Amino acid sequence: MDDLKYHRILLKLSGEALSGINGSGIDPARARDIAQRVKDVRELGVDVAIVIGAGNLWRGKVGLDSGMDRATADYMGMLATVMNALALMDALESMGVMTRVQSAIEMRTVAEPYIRRRAIRHLEKGRVVIFGGGTGNPYFSTDTAAALRAMEIDADVLIKATKVDGVYDKDPNRNKDARKFDTLSYIDALNLRLEVMDSTALSLCMENKLPILVLNLWDKEALLNALMGKPAGTLVSE
Repeated sequence: MDDLKYHRILLKLSGEALSGINGSGIDPARARDIAQRVKDVRELGVDVAIVIGAGNLWRGKVGLDSGMDRATADYMGMLATVMNALALMDALESMGVMTRVQSAIEMRTVAEPYIRRRAIRHLEKGRVVIFGGGTGNPYFSTDTAAALRAMEIDADVLIKATKVDGVYDKDPNRNKDARKFDTLSYIDALNLRLEVMDSTALSLCMENKLPILVLNLWDKEALLNALMGKPAGTLVSE
């Protein structure tokens, strides 16, 4: 569509987006709900790539608090992201959306290895591409993986999907006087420690001038409005 503001997006999802009421595991109903939102976006003609976290299945901090080696804990988290990616792929393909999962950690029986040019070709053919396995390296978050992949595929924007309608100066669920930002500069997001994304991901986006849009995934209109250039969420840019 000619009136689209963004033609290729990287959607960053938390693992909790797939979880059930108790905040853990994979809820097929939630996976289908997300898949429907992605399908709606894809039908507009937008190229969609996705990076998903693993907090619903494994949190590295739990292992670290128990004395686990940091690299081991991180690799476990990377494997968990592939499980989430496969669940979301299944939900998308059940709706007729062609999907490919690429993993930074090779596991050829369940996912393609991550190859940048192949990922771009999938997008050009109208397929949704889900990137699993983080960056393939310990000590890097899925936020950083999302920023890296977004730049590698030449995405127009990195959309971080959350449970709130943007970035606030304090937790809006606990503070009635919390103030929402409609726009933010990268520097302000870093200096104010607003937890938009981790500092490595934010710095990477700043250096490469990749805008970040934070919005509420569960608001059925927010994502579509953002793609049309209408006010939605918080835009972090220059």
